[in-house]
Amino acid sequence: MKKTEKGGLFGLLARQYLLFSLAMLAIAAAVFAAWNLYLDRLWRAADWYGLLADPALAKGRYETLHRYLGQGGAFAVYDEEGALLFADGAGFDRAVEPGALACVPVWGDGVQIDAYELDGGEGTARHLVVAHTHDGAGGEATRTAVLDGGLRVLLGDLGDGKAAYTPAEYAYLTGARFENALLARAAFTAADGSGRTLLLRESFLTDGQYQQILNRSGWVAALFLPLFLLTAGLFIRHLRRRIARPLEALGAAVEAQAAGRDVRVGDCGGPREIRRIGESFDRFAALLAESEAERKRLDEGRQKLIADISHDIKTPVTVICGAADALCDGKVPAAERQRTLEMIRGKARDLARLTDAFHEYSKTQHPRFELHTRRVDVCEFLRAWLAERYDEIDLAGFSLEPAIPETPAFCMVDEWQLRRALDNLLSNALRHNRLGTQLFVELEAGAGAVTVRVADNGEGIPPARRKTIFEPFVTGSDARTGAGSGLGLAITRRILEKHGGAIRLNDRPAPGRATEFVLTLPLAEG
Repeated sequence: MKKTEKGGLFGLLARQYLLFSLAMLAIAAAVFAAWNLYLDRLWRAADWYGLLADPALAKGRYETLHRYLGQGGAFAVYDEEGALLFADGAGFDRAVEPGALACVPVWGDGVQIDAYELDGGEGTARHLVVAHTHDGAGGEATRTAVLDGGLRVLLGDLGDGKAAYTPAEYAYLTGARFENALLARAAFTAADGSGRTLLLRESFLTDGQYQQILNRSGWVAALFLPLFLLTAGLFIRHLRRRIARPLEALGAAVEAQAAGRDVRVGDCGGPREIRRIGESFDRFAALLAESEAERKRLDEGRQKLIADISHDIKTPVTVICGAADALCDGKVPAAERQRTLEMIRGKARDLARLTDAFHEYSKTQHPRFELHTRRVDVCEFLRAWLAERYDEIDLAGFSLEPAIPETPAFCMVDEWQLRRALDNLLSNALRHNRLGTQLFVELEAGAGAVTVRVADNGEGIPPARRKTIFEPFVTGSDARTGAGSGLGLAITRRILEKHGGAIRLNDRPAPGRATEFVLTLPLAEG
């Protein structure tokens, strides 16, 4: 192969493409400069920073601020009572509730409000309001609230402490007061010392306006398309002989990979960039092979899962059927019949518990799974729960070390569901640890959330299972003794998430502890 073909692609293309590129760049620069000038004149954004910094705002010379509005901007000035003092633009209310103006996001805070209409079932309306706060560095914080048809807050909050909104407050909060526009507010002090609220409104392009601009831009495509096709056709025809062979090798490798054959390109020749593509393809093929191996591993895991569940169900069913057949055939002596019936009942209960676990897991995963929450002192709830389970802990030979503060910590919880989540954690600890294990139950109230730690100094969870312990059907060991379905922690995680909280397995538990689950619940308002 020629030396020039072993060099970079730029060196190969530059000599043939230089004049073409310069001509196309010059034409593109001229056409797009004219087009951008036209667009800038057609739709110039409002300069709110300049408007807010203008001394004329505080002096009350509002009519001089029109130059900052661009094509889609408008503003209105309201006094402390919500009365309209001045408006540059149509459609502003002559009087607005002060609370409604306070719901409008503050300009420059990076807050964006999105609202969605939901179907609450049985013809009831629901409103989902999401507040996005951008920090200016690519990060975002989100607050969510669900409102009923009467605009009362059912779930969550937007950080303003409101339990309900008036129609006017909701309209200004979500921006629905003005169609196809973005609202913001700013506070300033007038020359007489009184407070003023500046309501900023910037309208967006409507679909019709956007379509008109798009239609007008058709002449740009009409100008470039024939020039590009003619020049590019000549250019491609000339270069095809230089780079077709390595590209054909890459194409053949891609087709082979698509057909399921593990093929490597190796050194396909051609310019340096194409050779790098070949190397990247080989790396991709290697990753694809690893992915296929991982898929097979997961398939094997699913097959093992099905086999484990089948075993959990088949074992009690087989025992029940065998014992029932023996009873029916009269093969069980009279002295053994009671013991046989007890065995059947025990296996039937095991099967019922397993079926109940599957049923409960499916219910928690259903989209309509809902909680019935009320305001509860979690400290008192936790003490009552430990009192109920103390005998079970003591009979199992375990010791208990609670650390629950006397100061109340109120959360909105579904007591039955939260009790079930804690029962799952306790049952796992009692089932998988030896006699004499020490249990720790601690509660700590922090800023906005309650943290509950349920820990023990027992056997611990194998490192290989710590990352997947909350996945369904994952148990603490490979052995399946019928003692658990592997669904308890998955159900617990779902319950905590529905409460707005979370659960995690602490990777670094406190000294003297082998397993430590950390649960968080948001504090109730007030």
